Amino acid sequence: MSTTVRSLTRGKMLKISEVENFGAIDADADELLRECFQNHPAYIAAKENKKFLILGRKGSGKTAIFKRFLTEHSAHEFAYGHSFDDYPWQHHDLQAQTGVPEERRYFHSWKYLTLMGLAKILLNLDQSQPWSDESIESVQALEDFVVDSYGSRDPDVRQLFSPEKELRFKGTLKIPYLEISGERVRVKELPPHIQEVNQVIQEHVLRALTPDNSYYICFDQLDLGFVKSDPAYSQRLVGLILAARDLFLAARNRGKRLNVVVFLRDDIYQDLQFEDKNKITENFSELVEWHESSGGLTLKGLMESRFSRVLGDDSGPFVSWESVFDESREMPSRQTKYKHICDRTFLRPRDVIKFCNEILKQYKTLGAGDQFDNQVIHEARSGYSDYLLNELDDEIAKHVPQYKEYLEVVKELGSLQFSLENFSAAWVRRPSLSGIDPVAALGQLFEFSVVGYLKPGGRGGGSEYVWRYRDPRARFNAASEVFRVHPGFKEALDLLTGRS
Repeated sequence: MSTTVRSLTRGKMLKISEVENFGAIDADADELLRECFQNHPAYIAAKENKKFLILGRKGSGKTAIFKRFLTEHSAHEFAYGHSFDDYPWQHHDLQAQTGVPEERRYFHSWKYLTLMGLAKILLNLDQSQPWSDESIESVQALEDFVVDSYGSRDPDVRQLFSPEKELRFKGTLKIPYLEISGERVRVKELPPHIQEVNQVIQEHVLRALTPDNSYYICFDQLDLGFVKSDPAYSQRLVGLILAARDLFLAARNRGKRLNVVVFLRDDIYQDLQFEDKNKITENFSELVEWHESSGGLTLKGLMESRFSRVLGDDSGPFVSWESVFDESREMPSRQTKYKHICDRTFLRPRDVIKFCNEILKQYKTLGAGDQFDNQVIHEARSGYSDYLLNELDDEIAKHVPQYKEYLEVVKELGSLQFSLENFSAAWVRRPSLSGIDPVAALGQLFEFSVVGYLKPGGRGGGSEYVWRYRDPRARFNAASEVFRVHPGFKEALDLLTGRS
């Protein structure tokens, strides 16, 4: 059995060299995710129906929370998840309504999709149905509609908006004041009628939901295919957020425990513009964030739960950071090893897991002592830095196609710290970048936390570097005198400490 999932039955603490790894950076591949999951405030807020919009950087743990919802099973809790890596967006796009405000073009198509997810739960999973005389009629109406329209009580979500599908309305699910030929309508002709359709389906769903049960419809991977300049993408996201809020509040007003949980990257959310955004941000959103030492869940606590799982024993399963890392000797920068590692991450679980796995790899190669020391950390930085650069490529490539050329300018400077004057001088020496504003390019690198800028101290004194990953609301300041490359890229870009 893999030591990453070994139960604590050995009666003694394992040696570090016996450990395979401390988990994977991807929630889909992380064997330790379920066993070492920590109840982040964002998870609790969504679970208790207090917030429906969960925001966070890529890799911050949104998908871990999403998977937690889907894997927790109970006789009184039900969850259905939409993950859009293979979702037929071309069919959904055909559902855009015309003659309505842009932010509401996809409002009703998202609501319909969510209501169908709830119908699937009610018809296939919820054994409490029908829970009352009132719900008998509604459950039967939903079953008749779903089976007649899609041929199954459990239709494939990817087929809900197939243009040639025919929705069939009859009996208690007939649409009042709506004339439909033969009590049926093709999906491609649905947009003019979808508001009335949703109104009737929503009423039956809310009647059928058992008051003592909890229901969750979750949306993840919404950044796949994201293009910042695509207005249709923004309209889709806004429509989903507004539809989620509408159903969330409608269920709350009926005394039903329903949450439509939307997981979204905070940087994408910051760029969305729509009415009532501030109300949603203040009242219904929660940020998935991790800290170094205080203010919530810490990366140290995250790793200690993993150390305990793969190294601990029955008599004392908790394994502290200091049991694994030799903190008696500072790093050359006079930092603790923990601080040294955190500074090279974006304060994301995947980053610290990857760094610790690289340290473990070097530890086994060098045959070091009983703990991770300065040498193995130093040797691990190169592999980790390459990983972080590859992560950047996943995030930035489609938004800033020439970003690698931008990084070549940074490499030419040769140092972590530089001035705008230095950057501009190196920029003009590259003909391939002719016609591109170096200040705008630097701003784009700031947006993805490749660089930060020095902010002079105010009344409280003490200058500090501003990083987008630490503050999603931070904006680029081209007037700053000093810029700094994120330390995690130092080895991959072959940079020196200090100023160019």
